[in-house]
Amino acid sequence: MAGENETTPPAGAPEAQSDIYGEDGVVRADFLAHVGAAIADRDTLTLKHDVGALHQSELGDVLEALLPEQRLALVQLLGKDFDFTALTEVDEAIRLEIVDQLPNAQIAEAVKGLDSDDAVYILEDLDQEDQDEILAQLPFTERVRLRRALAYPEETAGRRMQTEFVAVPPFWTVGQTIDYMREDKNLPERFTQIFVIDPTFKLLGAVDLDQVLRTQRTVKIHDVMHETRHAIPATLDQEEAAREFEQYDLLSAAVVDENERLVGVLTIDDVVDVIQQEAAEDLMRMGGVGDEELSDTVLSTSRSRVPWLIVNLATAFISASVIGFFGATIEQMVALAALMPIVASLGGNAATQTMTVTVRALATRDLDIHNSGRVIRREVLVGLLNGIVIAFCIGTIAGVWFHNVDLGLVIAVAMVITLLAAALAGILLPLLLHRLGADPAISSSIFVTTATDVIGFLTFLGLASWWLHLG
Repeated sequence: MAGENETTPPAGAPEAQSDIYGEDGVVRADFLAHVGAAIADRDTLTLKHDVGALHQSELGDVLEALLPEQRLALVQLLGKDFDFTALTEVDEAIRLEIVDQLPNAQIAEAVKGLDSDDAVYILEDLDQEDQDEILAQLPFTERVRLRRALAYPEETAGRRMQTEFVAVPPFWTVGQTIDYMREDKNLPERFTQIFVIDPTFKLLGAVDLDQVLRTQRTVKIHDVMHETRHAIPATLDQEEAAREFEQYDLLSAAVVDENERLVGVLTIDDVVDVIQQEAAEDLMRMGGVGDEELSDTVLSTSRSRVPWLIVNLATAFISASVIGFFGATIEQMVALAALMPIVASLGGNAATQTMTVTVRALATRDLDIHNSGRVIRREVLVGLLNGIVIAFCIGTIAGVWFHNVDLGLVIAVAMVITLLAAALAGILLPLLLHRLGADPAISSSIFVTTATDVIGFLTFLGLASWWLHLG
């Protein structure tokens, strides 16, 4: 590229292979400053030496830490030395920011050197027109594989699978299989299983590499293969596929179409990413922030949060109407207004504790119809026990604070009922939403908090009104 400085790296420059992270686990400021200076000077030799050799995950962290205008410049200056796999390690917004500014011809050239699962990860977020233009520039076999993977729905095993795999017929010998693996240059770089297929590509079984190495060359493959008991349908949700890996301690698994034909392989590195992604999504949804990422713009972030805030506003009016119903009671004793936030806060926190455990148990299938009764009983007893403990504390404090033993007794009773209701709401509402087909992670928080607030205020202010009436 014209104007590039082909100079030796300056003395004292950070080494590419040295730890680029500080003690806080983020990319060191001095390394970022060094990279930024090299970009400004268009010093490609320094960038290739200090950035080009980084691991894909490290390069992804560097891209996220750089300024937006520096990211594209880094990709362009590195040229063929830029590892496009690093784009699978960054936020979607950053990936699109970079890819949208690159010519499709450059993306197509880069995709040729990627594993199919990484290529799909980059291509799936592009417009259909750009996808078609990039795919048209790929070799026929690779183009067919990628189109087939992209045809599967998002967040399915078919989208996450790698279409490169090793497959042999059952009548081959172990020796023929070994020679095939040594001589064929188009096989994947890393694999742990050899799949056995019939002439129609129907999956018959698999052989682990350690079994191949321990077997005589003359032995037939069908004599050492085992049935693939955990073949994954290509249309299976990626979270369900990850659960198969977790339950059976798999390193890889065959992916098959509706006719049981082998179409790809799902590997543990992709499954780990899926597990992290799904756990992060559940956590974000429980906070009502959807699929938000740190690199999102202010407008898109606001757009993702506002709907749930509006829903929360509507439910807040329900709680406010309950308080308004007891306006006369509150006017008679101002102390009630001071104690109401305590009721709402403790009830809400108790409900959130139960809800978090319930939503996670539903996601991991640890909670189902068979054990739900036992879990509900446990949460009720926990809520009752916690309610008694908190009631004793808050009743004592309120009685001493306002010099009113009766008021302390009222809030103590209200707190027992509130925490019991919080436990029930925290487990029953997510179970109900799950049974109705709604995602409890994205729906539970607002409804559980509202139910707890309403019951808490009704109980506390109702008891206080009754007590004042008796007085």
